[in-house]
Amino acid sequence: MDQHDRARLSRRAFLGATAAGAALGAASWTPAFRVTPAEAATAAPPNFPASIPVYQQAFRNWSGEIQLDPTWTCAPTTPADVVTLANWAYANGWRLRAKGMGHGWSPLLEPNGATGNFVLVDTTQHLTSVTVNSGSPASVTAQAGITMTNLLTTLEGAGYGLTNTPAPGDLTLGGVLAIDGHGTSVPANGETPISGKTYGTVSNLVVSLTAVVWDPGSSAYVLKTFQRNDPDIGAFLVNLGRAFVTEATLRVGANVRLRCVSTYTTQVTDLFAPPASAGSSSFAALVQQSGRVETIWFPFTTVPWLKVWSVTPSKPWFSKEVDSPFNYSFSDSVSSQESQYISDIVAGDVSVTPTFENLEMSIVGSGLIATGTWDIWGWAKNTTLYVRPTTLQVTANGYTILCRRADIQRVVSEFYSYLVGQLNTYKAAGQYPMNGPWEVRVTGLDNAADCGVPGAVEPLLSAVRPRPDQPQWDTAVWMDLLTIPGTPQSQQFYRETEQWVLSNYTGSYAAVRAEWSKGWAYSGSACWADPTVLGTTIPAAYRAGQPTGANWDTALSTLDRYDPGRIFSNSFLDTLLP
Repeated sequence: MDQHDRARLSRRAFLGATAAGAALGAASWTPAFRVTPAEAATAAPPNFPASIPVYQQAFRNWSGEIQLDPTWTCAPTTPADVVTLANWAYANGWRLRAKGMGHGWSPLLEPNGATGNFVLVDTTQHLTSVTVNSGSPASVTAQAGITMTNLLTTLEGAGYGLTNTPAPGDLTLGGVLAIDGHGTSVPANGETPISGKTYGTVSNLVVSLTAVVWDPGSSAYVLKTFQRNDPDIGAFLVNLGRAFVTEATLRVGANVRLRCVSTYTTQVTDLFAPPASAGSSSFAALVQQSGRVETIWFPFTTVPWLKVWSVTPSKPWFSKEVDSPFNYSFSDSVSSQESQYISDIVAGDVSVTPTFENLEMSIVGSGLIATGTWDIWGWAKNTTLYVRPTTLQVTANGYTILCRRADIQRVVSEFYSYLVGQLNTYKAAGQYPMNGPWEVRVTGLDNAADCGVPGAVEPLLSAVRPRPDQPQWDTAVWMDLLTIPGTPQSQQFYRETEQWVLSNYTGSYAAVRAEWSKGWAYSGSACWADPTVLGTTIPAAYRAGQPTGANWDTALSTLDRYDPGRIFSNSFLDTLLP
């Protein structure tokens, strides 16, 4: 191991640094211990099914902002076990929370520090089966606890793939469906979409799903399979954890080879130029050319990390062939210099932020060269999956802007101008509320016909559900701002950003919806806390332009009808989805 390697710490080891300025530690993202009922300090859940072991285990989400002390947890072996658990919970006044990999920000599992009568139901231990159904059309049937890495690997082995998937591989299918997980892709100019794929979210590929629901006839919870043309499925396709899906069948299409070219030479002012002056290196021009673009821009730097994917059947001469995902190893560790800057920031010395941001971008540039990954080629998942559990874990807000494809450049340019102006205003006051990057991705909308089921129902709570009253909107721009949890002034900054976004993207030009897995409803001192956004703004975004029998209220009433005991809920969801 050379000096450079010794100087680098694993990002997971770094995660012990908290907003309170704690020293660098070795806290692991995933819990590393179990406490049996005999060893527990609190009484076990009463009358718990004897056939299902229960134990206590701590929980920590991706950013560390949601932590639960040792909490009663179980790992059902079969979907029938989940039914047993549901009927136990209903009879005993407890709740069940479907637990995946914990790679999210919002309190859809449980709010930070939650206690009470609930059991975490770990789907990742046993509910992981997968079967590829070849043919025309093809599909895959998988249980909720399978990770996206394993699902996509299985599909690849059978010659199939997905077009639009999130960058982390350590997400469960159940979790991805709950929050309408997405990637970044729209059809390139002249591209013919592949049958069996969607440019929307993973939820839009569902052909059928099975969930644990209340059956009035038997006065019990049972397994029920919903077909995509059943109106009730609309509430389950994106359910925010307000339902327990055990299995889903997704439409799939032929796998493709993708080339991903990373560059760090395009000026950020050119990439996000106003539409009137935007040229061939503008964001919208790149989307038009390849259909698949992602930008990661660190404030106070002049160039972003720009990724451009293109469908490329044959290996280009200069591309590096990759046969596995997660190829940007330089993003999986923190140098001693980085860790010192981060320690300074969480301790309150934010003046190092511009230097830190420039260091981050220089590491990207040198890392791409050192690993030879500036131009990679391979099967789709090997170029699109790149976020590991050990990647630096920061907090993020997240918004989806629905617009015309012709307005993509206007959307990103306006946001860039606002962001730079705000950061400079804070800088003039000696404040740096943001020390991570601004990330931008683009997808299509959840057009139900993509799944190939006649009469298919749209996901009622999808952030990219089409607006019938705005048929010109065919595109979604996803944007998020990252920062280290607890950064001074970050909550105020996030609130100001949210209020600007909500006021800017309006009318026939665009509309805003929250990205469910990330941060929103900022009060100025806390996230997911603004009563107006939670109780008025978000519901209105899912009522606007939608039929009265298939909107926000329909989704909530459907979820209530299939879970009248609200055993699949928590205190936060009781507020968001009353």
